Amino acid sequence: MPGDRTSPPARASRSLKEHRVRIIVGLLAALLLIGPVGAEEAKKEGEAEAPKVAFVQLTPALVGNYGSGAKLKYYKADIALQTAGAEVAKKVEYHEPLIRNQLIMLFSQQTDDSLGTVENKEKLRQEALKQVQQVLTTEEGAPLVDDLLFNNLIVQP
Repeated sequence: MPGDRTSPPARASRSLKEHRVRIIVGLLAALLLIGPVGAEEAKKEGEAEAPKVAFVQLTPALVGNYGSGAKLKYYKADIALQTAGAEVAKKVEYHEPLIRNQLIMLFSQQTDDSLGTVENKEKLRQEALKQVQQVLTTEEGAPLVDDLLFNNLIVQP
């Protein structure tokens, strides 16, 4: 280089540094271009592994009377059904009238004792899940519902 007054070893050192910078910049550019593709592939793999959960809310809430005797006793139950995804949830929603009927029949058979404690409410929840799964197995050939949740359960004895 005419007019360059640096020594040959200094020019070689500077040239080597410039070459390294170019390589690093090139590698970073390549990683930026490849990075999103790799992230999308990892995301797709993660989606396949992680089960999707969907909830079906039984709306309006179930409201009715239970027990026997001269005095009317009321319950109100906000219920959600846990399913294994949106497609399964659609099937469950299709059968909601049958599910609601089964649950109303179950709740109407309860007594003050069976609704009086947390342990008994848990037993009722498990029985309700069992009956919902029976209805769906009869209609669809599979239980479809993984869990039944009481979002709210109010009892007026």
